[in-house]
Amino acid sequence: MNAPQPGLFDDLPYSLEEIICGVDEAGRGPLAGPVYAAAVILHRERPIEGLRDSKKLTEARREELAPLIKQHCVAWAVAKASEAEIDRLNILQASMLAMKRAVHALETIPTLALIDGNRCPVMKIQTIAIVDGDDKIESISAASILAKTTRDEALRKLHKKYPQYGFDQHKGYGTEQHLEALRLHGVSPVHRRSFAPVRELLEQML
Repeated sequence: MNAPQPGLFDDLPYSLEEIICGVDEAGRGPLAGPVYAAAVILHRERPIEGLRDSKKLTEARREELAPLIKQHCVAWAVAKASEAEIDRLNILQASMLAMKRAVHALETIPTLALIDGNRCPVMKIQTIAIVDGDDKIESISAASILAKTTRDEALRKLHKKYPQYGFDQHKGYGTEQHLEALRLHGVSPVHRRSFAPVRELLEQML
């Protein structure tokens, strides 16, 4: 577990006695694949050097840090919400669902969840939303890394099943390569039908 940087949260109901988990998601923007979330409880006596927002790390560095996080933390869990859940709920609510699932999957029950962003999933434990928390709070940074590396691996596996879309390269994001593949090959079962480029393509096919 880790405390926040001095001064950042002096006005919040927060103490060192809390069992704190950091929570973050990966994959809100892509046109395909599930959205993933991770929850991590860091160990106070096992610091991990180099934790920060996963988007500010190279892929190689994320892959180096992920096993260290799993090895040295008190507890970690990764969960997801499917493409169908994203289409049914919307991406924000699906992200909240994935976060909630990740926290509930922790082997150690936290008393406080620090959530990256400006909204929190509804849970029985206390939650605090922290804007840019993935680059301020180490436990959120760790969660960011685990969510991102898990999702990247999932998209590499999807590439083996649907190689025509290039998921291993763009990870489902709406790059020109991906959009062109959609136009050529149509919509796959793992595309998010509620997202505009996919929805518009489906409407053109009617």
